[in-house]
Amino acid sequence: MDTTAIWLTLQLAVCTTVALFVFGLPLAYWLATTRWSGRILVESVVALPLVLPPTVLGFYILMASGPKGWLGQLTEQFSGSTLPFTFPGILLGSILFNLPFAVRPFTAAFERMDHKLIEASWCLGVSKWRTFWRITFPLCWPGILAGMVLTFAHSVGEFGVVLMVGGNIPGVTRTLSIAIYDDVQALDYASAGRTSLLLLIFALLVLTIAQRISRRGLPV
Repeated sequence: MDTTAIWLTLQLAVCTTVALFVFGLPLAYWLATTRWSGRILVESVVALPLVLPPTVLGFYILMASGPKGWLGQLTEQFSGSTLPFTFPGILLGSILFNLPFAVRPFTAAFERMDHKLIEASWCLGVSKWRTFWRITFPLCWPGILAGMVLTFAHSVGEFGVVLMVGGNIPGVTRTLSIAIYDDVQALDYASAGRTSLLLLIFALLVLTIAQRISRRGLPV
């Protein structure tokens, strides 16, 4: 079993989950509270990776972040290098591909909360910022946790976007899913079977946790 691929996969999943917690939480809260008529368009963009083939998303990321793409030129100007075939590159792809798996559960958690509690806090003179962290966030935390669990699990098994943006560089972009593909191509079914079994057990564990949260009446 490729321990380097395991470590790289865990790094990718953790970084993706943290990034979507930081950037996805404000977006989800805005989607849950805004009355703007264009919200449906934003929700559609967020949900797009659910129906878009991973290779298509990976292709567009590759074109945008390459030497001739606007993002690639921008990153090269500031960092001296581009994103394709690097860990930051596959991290960007993983974040974009896993966006709905974080934002949608976050949004559902915020929407199910009793907004009278928030209004009562405001009436008592508590700022919106303190109200969010002292009332909204603790009450919605189980739903937020469910989104983070699903995001982490989905990041571990991602294949198409990572392969398109990062290729297959051992120790840099070679994740577990790509390692399984390589083993099958090399007819090393024993190694592919061990890695696949590891991912199967991991998936069952994650689904059990998610079901346990949902059975408590919380959004998943």
